[in-house]
Amino acid sequence: MLSHHEFATLVLVNDSSDPAELDCADVEALLARQLVTLEHLGSNYSRPRVTTQGYAFLQAFGRVRASDCRTGQASQ
Repeated sequence: MLSHHEFATLVLVNDSSDPAELDCADVEALLARQLVTLEHLGSNYSRPRVTTQGYAFLQAFGRVRASDCRTGQASQ
């Protein structure tokens, strides 16, 4: 189960928050659970992105709609 902080971090990643605002330990926990992955945008820059499993988790908690999971787009 996710902690409150990890769940909040997953929601923030889904909402495309600035990675600088995210707690590294929470991101690492989400990576270990395969709820996020790192998208490499340059030699020294990467950004967490929600995986299919992460979308399913958020959908189960009512944070995204089913159509968002298929298109890869988060609901606002």
